[in-house]
Amino acid sequence: MTIWEMLAVLVAGICAGTINTIVGSGTLITFPVLLATGLPPVTATVSNALGLISGSISGAIGYRAELAGQRRRILRLSAAALVGGLTGAVLLLLLPSTAFETIVPVLVTLALLLVILQPRLSAAVQKRRAEKGTLIRQDGGPLLFTGLLLASVYGGYFTAAQGIIYLSLMGMLLDDTMQRLNAVKNILAAVVNSVAALFFLFVADFDWTAVLLIAVGSALGGQLGAKAGRRLSPALMRGIIVAVGGCALVQLILR
Repeated sequence: MTIWEMLAVLVAGICAGTINTIVGSGTLITFPVLLATGLPPVTATVSNALGLISGSISGAIGYRAELAGQRRRILRLSAAALVGGLTGAVLLLLLPSTAFETIVPVLVTLALLLVILQPRLSAAVQKRRAEKGTLIRQDGGPLLFTGLLLASVYGGYFTAAQGIIYLSLMGMLLDDTMQRLNAVKNILAAVVNSVAALFFLFVADFDWTAVLLIAVGSALGGQLGAKAGRRLSPALMRGIIVAVGGCALVQLILR
């Protein structure tokens, strides 16, 4: 990498760490930047996964106050994240690179649509739940576990909007504040990134310069995100994510 490319990756890591801590989808920033430096898509994905671990941990630490009293919930849902994340990582390496290059634009498109529609979907489910007077289990029951398991498979394969999916599912199926659910989301993202990256360490090729730059940047961004998460407008964050993700989608299609 040139010095300017290194700087761009570092800044992307800071932005991704910040956005992941607040809402998720930071990969929609780091992934296109890594592609722009000339990395192959699979190498960019595994390098990104390893680099973002520090950001997930940093964000979880920043939201540690909101984690109080959620130990049982976190342990149960982390089991789904661990199994799903490992499954997704295995699929990434078992499927041919051509399949990845075909699938990823579809995943990015779905992720962007979810980012746009998430507020309406959550509001609709909350309204329907209130009208029916549905009782809500503290752990979300089998439906949430299964949903998070599938979302974690997606996260282990390609992490974009993984956090948005987690927040959407938990917001629909758990009766708790979004700040507390966001704290759980950061833990689950850390589990998926960690198990996927540990698996990749033994079987995949990394760009260690990219890993280091994203790790440093995302760790800083995690702290910034924890401080800004209670202040920034969700609509503004979604707008930024959609704009960057749209650029990534165009680049992926044109490659």
